[in-house]
Amino acid sequence: MNSPAKVAPSRIGDLVGAANITDDPRELAAYEIDGVRPSAAARPRAAEEVSELVKLAAAEKFAVIPTGARTKLGIGMPPARYDLAIDMTRLDRVISYDPGDLTLSVEAGIPLARLAATLALRKQFLPLAVPFSDRATAGGTLSSGVDSPLREAYGTARDFVLGMEIVTGDGALAKSGGRVVKNVSGYDLHKLMLGAIGSLGIITRINFKTFPLPAETRGWFAVFSRAEDAFAFAQSIRKSPLAPHTLDIFDRRASVLFHTSVQLDKSQWAVAVSAAGNEKVMERCSRDLRTMGRAANAAQFTALDEFAQSELCQWIRGFPALAAEHSLDALIVKIASLPTQMGEVTQRLQSIAANSGLPCAILARGAGVIYFALLPEERGAPAVARIAPCVGEIFSAAASSKQHATIPRCSLELKREMNIWGPAREDFPLMQRVKQAFDPHNIFSPGRFVGGL
Repeated sequence: MNSPAKVAPSRIGDLVGAANITDDPRELAAYEIDGVRPSAAARPRAAEEVSELVKLAAAEKFAVIPTGARTKLGIGMPPARYDLAIDMTRLDRVISYDPGDLTLSVEAGIPLARLAATLALRKQFLPLAVPFSDRATAGGTLSSGVDSPLREAYGTARDFVLGMEIVTGDGALAKSGGRVVKNVSGYDLHKLMLGAIGSLGIITRINFKTFPLPAETRGWFAVFSRAEDAFAFAQSIRKSPLAPHTLDIFDRRASVLFHTSVQLDKSQWAVAVSAAGNEKVMERCSRDLRTMGRAANAAQFTALDEFAQSELCQWIRGFPALAAEHSLDALIVKIASLPTQMGEVTQRLQSIAANSGLPCAILARGAGVIYFALLPEERGAPAVARIAPCVGEIFSAAASSKQHATIPRCSLELKREMNIWGPAREDFPLMQRVKQAFDPHNIFSPGRFVGGL
């Protein structure tokens, strides 16, 4: 099989320009995924160049992985093959923006920070409060499937991505959805790209629905001596007329990772909530939250100032990265659960960790997503030996309760011992057919996604 390095000077260079391809091992180290380094990296400037690169890769059977700012390349299994990195960061333009219509069209490589600054000029924003938002790109964020604390109020990207342009596995430029909020043009095939880590196609353009910036946002913080009371408080908020922007529940060890002035005592839990609106709405929220906190046996209820709220939100959205920084062999499990079951799920997770003698930290989103971090004090093989059996228990427990568990972060040693996507589900044959339809030559991120797709 040919490698991109052999054809780079004559063919890939013709497509993107000689200055926009590299086969220098020192530069390629930045594109390495789980110890696997590509033979070359290309930086196209337009969707048409991406299309031509994919056509070449299909003809030569090169394995291709699209990248952005490379902040989340650790998500997924190690690639089975990796010949060519397609760096999308030069596709960074705002194509069209209609503030009155609340619609925006951008190229996939645009940084979220620049996107936020552009929207802020018209007092608008996108609810993508994700880790590494100072560097991450729009396309990489959607491909990785990371969620945001703002999902409580705005949903996930599925709810505000109106359409996409993608390059399929045979190099065709395809469009799905539209550029208006109401669109009935066909199937929303672009939603398949969300969280697929580049295994189905390469996103080149994204159409978003934007949102008005809130006039004012405030935050509150309640502390509980028991997990049951914390989750009961969160549920009472969700059932109330209040419309929180964010709603997160976490334990003492998670609070330690946050490095903030908000610290909990042993066995305590906390609920952080924010809301937006005018002065009258904020007063109503503060009054009702305090009342619900007393009813749920809150040991402490505090209104956060602007700095404390901003700081806490920043740490909450970066929880998986903080856990990885705390322990290099940390394992983070993400579980999708019904909000009413979160207390029961976290109790079971804590029991699994305690039985293995492993420290753990928990952060739960009010909408039903739980992040569970195992934080071994050992390194290497001893850590793997202790964590691996826990993972099997977690996947089994999730499956028996009709919940969905994945592992967005863990060490390479752990990936060699287990599959981070868990056991294959009943819909896996359908996923295989979708992969075959979008990527007939199996050149996109081979081996990285569910079931080795």
